[in-house]
Amino acid sequence: MPKLQKAEYKTKNLIKAIRRWFIPYLQSRYYSKEFRPLLSYLFTDWKCNVDCHYCWAWNNQKEGMTLETAKRSIDFLKSVGCRVVAIMGGEPLVRKNFILEVIKYGSKNGFFVYLPTNGILMDEEFIDEIGSADVAAINVAVDCVTEKPGLPKSLMCIEPQFRYLVKQQKKYGYLIFFNINITSKNFKDVKMLTEIAHDNGVATDYHINEPHIVERDHFKHRGSDLWITPKDWEEVDDLLGWLIDRNKSGYVMVNSIEHLKAMKDFIRMKMKPWDCRAGQNSLFIGIDGEIAPCFGQYDSGQDWGTIFNYQYNPERLNALKETCSLKCFSTCNFTLKDYYQPFKVHKWIFKHFRKRFTR
Repeated sequence: MPKLQKAEYKTKNLIKAIRRWFIPYLQSRYYSKEFRPLLSYLFTDWKCNVDCHYCWAWNNQKEGMTLETAKRSIDFLKSVGCRVVAIMGGEPLVRKNFILEVIKYGSKNGFFVYLPTNGILMDEEFIDEIGSADVAAINVAVDCVTEKPGLPKSLMCIEPQFRYLVKQQKKYGYLIFFNINITSKNFKDVKMLTEIAHDNGVATDYHINEPHIVERDHFKHRGSDLWITPKDWEEVDDLLGWLIDRNKSGYVMVNSIEHLKAMKDFIRMKMKPWDCRAGQNSLFIGIDGEIAPCFGQYDSGQDWGTIFNYQYNPERLNALKETCSLKCFSTCNFTLKDYYQPFKVHKWIFKHFRKRFTR
């Protein structure tokens, strides 16, 4: 496959954005009272090759999703107008052949397939395979430059894979993101990773290391010192101010400036209920095809139905969000919130149009 020229690369991704994000968005506005997900998460595996001390989605005793369930999930999403699917874990690449088949099936059915991974299990052959399968975006989870206690996802662990991902980006047309979790132990690393990403034409996506909404029996790091506490607030404020300045100067970030600013209230537990779109315009599909409004509510014991019978209930969702939205600050659902505010969505469209043609 020949390398895409710059204009061709940007045009290809703009067309994907229009077909798989913007048109479904317009349809969801027309059917505003209905279940119309723009974004979905396909949770394929609990298993992982590392043990991050803040992560509850890690249980090597559980088996993963079958290929039949994955395909039926994509068929279900297509039937309700969704065209974006993110493959989640655990670490999805514990079963690379399986993930390759899911990417192929999703792409063939017109989906923007989004692959989050810690990158450790990647190799050049697999990068070429998913590139040829038309993966739309690869979200590389890195929390530090070199490994720290409790933070094994480091850039140095995947430096060869990262270099090859960047090298092949224009050949296959995928997007690359760094997914960075802000903890009490990586403030300097967040800045370094941001600059490395910018220097390599890679976008960034930031999360605050938030407590778990639902307690999981298998989670073994409840005493972790990675949580943000009051002693960290001043440093977090400084870091968020630095990120906001970089965002304003043109660094490509998934997070809006409003989202980064609001993180300061979130860590101080001053958040008010916000218009989270989980369960209506985004959803989570578990390993057996069971559905939850979001990642945080998965495995909570509540029954929201399955891909064969989703129990969409706006009143129940709104009642849940009166409490859970105070404890969760999802980047994706915060962005979706902005999509559904008429005076903000045009700013998002302009920003992404401009960045696709000026970088």
